[in-house]
Amino acid sequence: MTAQRLRIGVDLGGTKTEAMALDPSGETLLRRRIRTPASDYAAIVKEIAALVRSIEVEIGEEARVGVGVPGSISPASGCIRNSNTLVLSRRPLAEDLGRALGREARIENDANCFTLSEATDGAGEGRAVVFGVILGTGVGGGLMVHGRLLRGANALAGEWGHNPLPRMRSDEYPGPPCYCGRNGCVETYLCGGALAEDYGRRSGEKITAQEVARRADGGDPLALGAIDAYRDRLARALASVVNVVDPDVIVLGGGVSNIDRVYQELERLVGDYAFTDALATPIVKNRHGDSSGVRGAAWLWDSD
Repeated sequence: MTAQRLRIGVDLGGTKTEAMALDPSGETLLRRRIRTPASDYAAIVKEIAALVRSIEVEIGEEARVGVGVPGSISPASGCIRNSNTLVLSRRPLAEDLGRALGREARIENDANCFTLSEATDGAGEGRAVVFGVILGTGVGGGLMVHGRLLRGANALAGEWGHNPLPRMRSDEYPGPPCYCGRNGCVETYLCGGALAEDYGRRSGEKITAQEVARRADGGDPLALGAIDAYRDRLARALASVVNVVDPDVIVLGGGVSNIDRVYQELERLVGDYAFTDALATPIVKNRHGDSSGVRGAAWLWDSD
C-alpha cells in the first residue's frame, strides 16, 4: 500500500460525523465517529481536519480525502447550497477544508456518496445504471452511469426529493411546506418524519417511523394504513424516476429502507404507475447500511 492509495471518507451529518479509512481493496482499516458541531461552521472544518489527521497518525500514512455533505456544491459559486445543515450554506467548504488539511479534499452530496458506494461494491454492483435513494431525515438521490457519478450541468442529477409528489390526490394537495420554500415536495411525503406524522394524524400519538413499523408488524391497522399510504407515494415518485432515467436497479438507503414492509408489492406498484407493461428494474435494500455514505466518500477519488 502507498500513500497515494489510502482513502479516507468522511460523512458529515447533522448530528454525527463519521470517518473511515479504506485500503486499496475496499477493506475497512479504521472508523471514527464524533458529534457534529452543527451550528458552528468553523468548528465543522476544524473537527473534520482533526479527525482526518488522527486517523492518518494512527495508520502512519497520508490519505486522499473525500467528504459527503448534505447539499451540493454550486458550479456557479463553488459554495455549498441546498443544505439542511444551514451553517454550510453559501460556504466554500472544499476550499476551507483543503486549506485546513494542506491538500485537496473532494466534496460531494451525501446521496451521491451513498450511490457511489452501492454501485461500486454494494447492492448495485455490476449494474450499468444505478439510482440510489436516501429515505431518512431528508430524501435524496444519486445516479451512477457506467461506473461514473452523473452530476449534470447544474450539479442536480438525482435530486428527485425536490420534485412535487406525482399524481397528487385531492387530500394530499397542496402538500406540506418544505425547507426549500415550496410545498408538496417528494421529501415532505417520504422522509422518515412524514411516515411518523401520517401515523400521528391517524392515531393522535407521536411515535417514530421505526415504532410505526413495529406496530404494523404487530397488526396495528393504523400503522398498516400509514405504511400502505407511504408505499403508494414512494411508488408514484419512483415511477417518475423510471420514466425519465430507466435505471437497471434502484437501491434504497436511509432509516426507512430498513422497514421490510415498505418493499412488499413496491415493484408491482411502481410498474403500475410507470409507463411500461412490465417493470424490469429491481428495487433493493442497500448492502452497506449506515456505512454506505462514508464508504462512498472514500471512493470519490476513483469516481471520475
